[in-house]
Amino acid sequence: MAETMTFPGRTHMSRSHFSPSVYSLLLGLHLAMLLLSAVTYACPKSCLCTERNGLVVVQCASRNLEDIPSDLPPDTVSLLLSSNHITKIPNQAFKELPRLQELDLSRNAIETVDAGAFQGISDSLRVLDLSHNRLHGVPKEAFARLHAKIGLANNPWHCECTLQEVLRELRLDPETVNEVSCHTSVQEEYSGKPVIQVLDSGINFCNFHHKTTDVAMFVTMFGWFTMVIAYVIYYVRHNQEDARRHLEYLKSLPSSSQISKDFDTISTVL
Repeated sequence: MAETMTFPGRTHMSRSHFSPSVYSLLLGLHLAMLLLSAVTYACPKSCLCTERNGLVVVQCASRNLEDIPSDLPPDTVSLLLSSNHITKIPNQAFKELPRLQELDLSRNAIETVDAGAFQGISDSLRVLDLSHNRLHGVPKEAFARLHAKIGLANNPWHCECTLQEVLRELRLDPETVNEVSCHTSVQEEYSGKPVIQVLDSGINFCNFHHKTTDVAMFVTMFGWFTMVIAYVIYYVRHNQEDARRHLEYLKSLPSSSQISKDFDTISTVL
């Protein structure tokens, strides 16, 4: 009886229909496809991966992670990294995940978000959660071109011009927007208040920034002016002292009339 083989999408075929070389080639291709599939859907050992309509959900919450895993499946649509010990989102951390739609980084210890942290996923990302971290501020470039709904609640934000410009461009999660508060501020009276509430009241942190810059420039210029004046006063006084000494020296010299009288006296004696 002829040995048969089964390939995906094909009917049973008799081995006798193939020459040994063709059979070996097909078998090798089949094994390569299986290996490629295994590599493509490899899951980080500290995470749990499941499929959703052929795409991958990666569950890495509460795994004591200190860094974002680098060996994530490229078909990942949902990456859940909440409740870990991640402190930084580096540049291009998710560039190998072009289909990523949901990214949960809440309840970590994130203090720094690099300017290019979300490069490569700006078009696909729909939900980004950065709540309950240690963010004081973020560069304007970090969220550039992001269209996702973003959660930034319960971070120790420092309210100043850059944060104001960042928030103007974002689509904040409406359910937690009032929990985005000023932990500190360029104007102390706004500390502890929701950022949106402060901005809606007409406060412009960029005006405070410009005023602070103007005051700093004024103080600097006043300092230089004071130094110049002090130098001029020192120079004048020093020259006055030299002039006084020179005048006293000249006064100490015998006058020409005294010399003439002394000469006449000598002549008379002789």
